[in-house]
Amino acid sequence: MDRRRFLTATALVASGAFGGLTARAQIAHISEAINKSGRQRMLSQRLAKAYLQIGQDIDAERSKKILSDSLVLFERQLVDLKAFAPTQENKAELQEVDQAWMRYKTALTVAAPNPQDAHKVLVLNEDVLKLANAATMQLEKSSGTTIAGYVNMAGRQRMLSQRMAKFYQAINWGIATPEMKSKLSGARDEFVAAMATLNAAPKNTPEIKRELELAQVQWVFFDNALHAESDNAAFRKQLAVNVATTSERILEVMDRITGMYERLG
Repeated sequence: MDRRRFLTATALVASGAFGGLTARAQIAHISEAINKSGRQRMLSQRLAKAYLQIGQDIDAERSKKILSDSLVLFERQLVDLKAFAPTQENKAELQEVDQAWMRYKTALTVAAPNPQDAHKVLVLNEDVLKLANAATMQLEKSSGTTIAGYVNMAGRQRMLSQRMAKFYQAINWGIATPEMKSKLSGARDEFVAAMATLNAAPKNTPEIKRELELAQVQWVFFDNALHAESDNAAFRKQLAVNVATTSERILEVMDRITGMYERLG
């Protein structure tokens, strides 16, 4: 697909996915801001994951929708966060996010996904992630509450799910840098440790406990998908599809959990 057709298809899917939204919701409180800011971290990784999947024709139609939806959501939330920014430090950080985002967005949309541009995507997503994480940490510090820490941690689990999948798909495509296997392992270790912390949180409601149990089940499926191997090309592609789909399932559960912690604030 050439550049014009790729951009047109992306725009059409995005307009269809968000055409029902007629007004932008304002951020009402700091816990909601932490949730949205944390979601920006996740989107930085989810976009790269979707890009790599499209380039390999892995769950391609769904991956195209994920890419287009995530582009729209990142920009919409960035506007919300800049309007809410409670400190000058946070405002300045979000300006840096904006600048890094424009470079990243260009790399994602300048042409149909291909190995050459994928190397740039794999660099620029890290820039956006680093800045979005710094902005989120500023918001948690500004809140100064225990619940804010759990909103941040649960929200970070969303990012880690997409980060692990991103590294897997880069390795699968043969374009990963040498350190990506260890980074995938590091993200896995962080995810497991954070799940233990969240499960032990004293403020967990029965509803949160049920969702955490579901997240643990989804994690088993996702972790198994990440570790499955095959010498058969067709089966390897199916394994990559399994990673694509299971990463989305655990993302959905962790997003719900993050929202539950947000409402406790």
